Amino acid sequence: MSTDPLAAVFRAEHGRVLARLISLLGDFDLAEEALADAYAIAAAKWCEGGVPEHPAAWLLTTARNRAIDRIRSARRLGARLADLAEEPAVPPAAGPVLDDRLRLFFTCCHPSLGRQAQVALILRCLGGLSTVEVARLFLVGESTVQQRIVRAKRKIREAGIPFRAPEHEELAHRLPAVLAVIYLLFTEGYAATSGPELIKASLCDEAIRLARVLHELLPEPAVAGLLALLLLTDARRAARVDQAGRLVPLEEQDRERWDRAQLDEGRRLVIGSAGPYAVQAAIAAVHADARTPEETDWPQIVRLYGKLAPSPMVELNRAIAVAMASGPEAGLRLLDHIRLDSHLLPAARADLLRRAGRATEAAAAYEEALGLAGNQVEREYLARRLGELTS
Repeated sequence: MSTDPLAAVFRAEHGRVLARLISLLGDFDLAEEALADAYAIAAAKWCEGGVPEHPAAWLLTTARNRAIDRIRSARRLGARLADLAEEPAVPPAAGPVLDDRLRLFFTCCHPSLGRQAQVALILRCLGGLSTVEVARLFLVGESTVQQRIVRAKRKIREAGIPFRAPEHEELAHRLPAVLAVIYLLFTEGYAATSGPELIKASLCDEAIRLARVLHELLPEPAVAGLLALLLLTDARRAARVDQAGRLVPLEEQDRERWDRAQLDEGRRLVIGSAGPYAVQAAIAAVHADARTPEETDWPQIVRLYGKLAPSPMVELNRAIAVAMASGPEAGLRLLDHIRLDSHLLPAARADLLRRAGRATEAAAAYEEALGLAGNQVEREYLARRLGELTS
């Protein structure tokens, strides 16, 4: 058996299985070590006998047993070992285990941890993202993310933070960080920062599932705004790549392939929602309302971006909207004031320079973006645009 099935299980189920293990063990490091043991055993056994019918449940059971072995070998039996031995092996994809991951998200958003540490820890350990992927989402170096995660784990251990869901009155204080985690999980799924594929469907689906569960538990305007944003954005997923897997920019997408049911649900949720995700959802709704690219209400999108707190990414997207509303030169003037360590900035500059007829400068910007992009599909798109200018 190739390693692909195991890799697929890791991507789809890692966060859920690890969340369940942490809930059982109350120890981040022990849970990660036990799950790593289970993966090693799976790599050997699945080669001979094939992938089991319920691979996530198999991993959970194996990891739990390895944790018991580790506890026993360390002479830390007691009541915790007895509880573990009696714990039923429930598949992570069924029943109450579905909410373990979300509960642990709230647990890790303890006020004693800084916001960036909270989000980085959850994305890396429970979201199943690599350290490189988390670093790219935060627009910081890999070592910075690793340090944040190590410090967060140490803080949890030293402060004795319990692995339990917070009381209802505490949820509101921790909600913004949990929303940020779900948003970033979706972002990595919808536009992967690295790898051979542009879209990681399992991450998109899981982020939407978590947002739905959260909205059922806490039907607040901020949660509705996030769910609306995810649905309205994800509705365009099928049109983002062509049959050959090549990136299709928004203006060239076949809008008949957009998921109308998701668009309608997202529009309904926007009404009565609030917060920054609601504003972004409103922007996505403006795109959804346009039957053709030419009908897009770009001035309205510019006004909506003006309602968001300034950040490099917000300013980048606003500059693009200004360019579409008032011409590429207007957008280029705004890009000159943005500082962003990402391929997205030179890629946007290249596109606007191309639209402005400044081919030589556009080619140089495409080359800069190519040097920074980590996703193969995006790299191929940039290379095609560069080839159009230099051929």
